[in-house]
Amino acid sequence: MTRSLPRFGGFSLGMIKLELRRLARNKRTVIFTLIFPAAFFLLFGTSADYKTEQVGGGNLTGYVLVSMAVYGAMLATTSGGAMVSIERAAGWSRQLRLTPLRPYAYIATKIVLAMIIGAVSVAVAFAVGAVSGAQLPVSAWILCGLLAWVCALVFAAFGLFMGYLLPSENVMQILGPALAVLSFAGGLFVPVDQLGSTFATIAKFTPVYGVGELARYPLTHDGNLWLAALNVIVWTALFAAGAMWRFRRDTARV
Repeated sequence: MTRSLPRFGGFSLGMIKLELRRLARNKRTVIFTLIFPAAFFLLFGTSADYKTEQVGGGNLTGYVLVSMAVYGAMLATTSGGAMVSIERAAGWSRQLRLTPLRPYAYIATKIVLAMIIGAVSVAVAFAVGAVSGAQLPVSAWILCGLLAWVCALVFAAFGLFMGYLLPSENVMQILGPALAVLSFAGGLFVPVDQLGSTFATIAKFTPVYGVGELARYPLTHDGNLWLAALNVIVWTALFAAGAMWRFRRDTARV
């Protein structure tokens, strides 16, 4: 009797729904990814001076909002991807290797889940910004939000990769500060042109640089789009390849 393999290597909407239900029960992750970025925006981006200083077609508060939305999407997608560390600790990832589920389908499921969380994080940040004095052209509201979300794909892959490298009990305790450092180094919290020539050069090689530049472009119309896009594509490919490599190696003993 010939066994039929699942379509798309086992990737399915049903699996994504189950993963979302499990994630919704994790209150720490929900608070960390949805509340913190909006709180940081209110803390650092809503001063009276920021609301009156013009940036592009909006104000500086809007500029900070986009940066915080990117940061929130980074946190959300990274934490969504890094949840595989819990499955590793429980032995679940090795059990999955006994099924017809293909590595690429498993990775794709985790990335889709992370991107859903990232979309919610961006939406929450923008909703808070809309009622807190952020000003952007209508097109920038839409495009900045979409780019902040779509470009965060690189951190969904990053979270997966790190989830296979780091122990489950420490993964977000390590990745949280690491993302903050990368955000500073990549010009997300401080504009690249204010970092000095040496740090500005280093910033262009960090995975945060491309995401921030692309997400803010509809507002500022400033920056090298081709370099930013190349940055996002290369880092996404590297992290995704690393995640698939670690998945195969982690389950090779089955």
